[in-house]
Amino acid sequence: MKLIALSDTHLKKGEIPPQLQSILKDCDLIVHAGDFSTVEAYKAFSASGKLKAVYGNDDTLELRKLLPERLKFEVEGIKVGVIHEGGLSVMDTTAQGYLAKEMGVDVLIFGHLHRPLIEKKDVMLVCPGSPTKPRMSNPGVVELIIEKGSINGRILTLEGESCEYIKFRDELKKQKKEENHK
Repeated sequence: MKLIALSDTHLKKGEIPPQLQSILKDCDLIVHAGDFSTVEAYKAFSASGKLKAVYGNDDTLELRKLLPERLKFEVEGIKVGVIHEGGLSVMDTTAQGYLAKEMGVDVLIFGHLHRPLIEKKDVMLVCPGSPTKPRMSNPGVVELIIEKGSINGRILTLEGESCEYIKFRDELKKQKKEENHK
């Protein structure tokens, strides 16, 4: 089974960007870790009939009434947990690890940080980043493949606006490369 995990889409309208639509069409389950921003955005994702989601800190009161804060479900023997704010860092994931154990899950998908992470120790921690408003990263989502009780994940980078840090980093790399060729 192929899951696409995403978060922090922050869409004001019910229009999913075309490249993201293409990725979502080709999966079995969409897992959104909150911050749709509007009910229209939520409805655009849920129209597929394959959405599991929680609300985020930027979601409207109406979405908070529709969606849970935490979600647990099972796919082919793998227990998956979803929450928006799992911790405050992708550098130190101790809090997310404890939360996964508290929830009794094999995989914890969390958002809020807008920066992708896949970390596998005794549990798998997944922060899909943001396909529309990335921080310290390119836009992206995470693809999770679950087969016969095992799970593998990879970060899918999307086209679109990167954060200013990434643009600055890439410009520095380009300048160094040009200096080395002189």
